Amino acid sequence: QVQLVESGGGLVQPGGSLRLSCAASGRFFSIGAMGWYRQAPGKQRDLVATITGGGSTSYADSMKGRFTISRDNAKNTVYLQMSSLLPEDTAVYYCKAAVSVRPFRPEDYWGQGTQVTVSA
Repeated sequence: QVQLVESGGGLVQPGGSLRLSCAASGRFFSIGAMGWYRQAPGKQRDLVATITGGGSTSYADSMKGRFTISRDNAKNTVYLQMSSLLPEDTAVYYCKAAVSVRPFRPEDYWGQGTQVTVSA
């Protein structure tokens, strides 16, 4: 029905940069807010950043100034540009989207996750 596919994860050195992408596919009327979350081994899943359908963004404090969330509505894609990466950023990153398969009936959909490893 609706699929979110993340890409762009991998191994990067501390201080490096990485851009994650998440594209929505399927049949739906609209996509509202989208966001990125991450989960490290043995830890809970935490919010990284969100972006509304109108482009308003919000970040967790630890990501401000280092991460940038953006979206391309024509491509149904949300991005997470990460810079000045730290080992503590190592986690599986998930995207989430509020998708209306039917008008005014948004439901949350999750991607499968992509591994980001920050290590020298």
